[in-house]
Amino acid sequence: MGGSRRPTIKTVAARAGVGRTTVSRVINGSPLVSDEARDAVLAAISELGYVPNSVARGLVTSRTDSIALVIPESESRLGSEPYFSAVIRGVSTGLADTRTQLQLVLVRDKGEQDQLTDSVAARRVDGVLLVSVHERDPLPGLLEDMGLPTVLAGRRSPAESLSHAHSDNVGGAAAAVRHLVERGRETITTITGPLDMDVGRSRLRGWREALDAAGRDSGEHLVAAADFTEEGGRQAMRSLLERVPGLDAVFAASDVMAVGAMTELRAQGRRIPQDVAVIGFDDSFIARHTDPPLTTVRQPVEEIGRTIARILLAEIIDPDAPRQHVVLPTELVVRDST
Repeated sequence: MGGSRRPTIKTVAARAGVGRTTVSRVINGSPLVSDEARDAVLAAISELGYVPNSVARGLVTSRTDSIALVIPESESRLGSEPYFSAVIRGVSTGLADTRTQLQLVLVRDKGEQDQLTDSVAARRVDGVLLVSVHERDPLPGLLEDMGLPTVLAGRRSPAESLSHAHSDNVGGAAAAVRHLVERGRETITTITGPLDMDVGRSRLRGWREALDAAGRDSGEHLVAAADFTEEGGRQAMRSLLERVPGLDAVFAASDVMAVGAMTELRAQGRRIPQDVAVIGFDDSFIARHTDPPLTTVRQPVEEIGRTIARILLAEIIDPDAPRQHVVLPTELVVRDST
């Protein structure tokens, strides 16, 4: 008779009014279940006399309860760029109430990329957070093709298909330039981040849009591309001074590059802000310790870390969940460099 059949995970789910994945999570002690759902599942198990079998456990025992935070940069970048440590803090905070382990993975060359893809193929992690995304980086596409939940801090382009979170880079850069215009600056140059990154292109776009709106020159001679490093900022500033010796303002697309720009300006006898106003982007701890203190665009980097962790946990639970694209607000912080 039908009533004598052994209850299954499906019948427990139906009795509890939840999905089979939720039942599996309760059986396996996953923290990613609400108290209400857990109580309903435990009650249904008790009422039906359900005994978990190896098949039911197998639905989730392939889970490792660990995720990889992948940074395709060198150790020197990781150590010198406050952005990365702030993202890592945010991700750690986002995982604090779960049992999920965080693996930090630096991918500096093809060999390390192959190691990561092997690890993913063997399902040694449940998902990947990818930070510092370059447009032609093969990693996001590889991870997507392998079906592993993957969330980006940043995006490859405005058409990004994977879930991601980033700051309002265009709006933040535009606010910086409007501030310089309001301060009466006439020749406003910019030091960009790498232009193979959406963050570099977006901050350049914000600079250009604000200058165009103010009826100011936004020609290529006012732009120097760099790499988010202090030395890159210094070299770019040197290039701008050679091309545009009369410049009286520079918007650097990161605080670290702004420090390099300030070093070069001082070396060439330019006073800050009397001769040249300088603005950065990030509002990292560096901005408060420059001389003079740096006007900058604050971006909520730890919040980006918390957000991508939250999105990834949701996608691990439900791989079919709609992709999320989150833009977090920026804020201009005025100090003495302008």
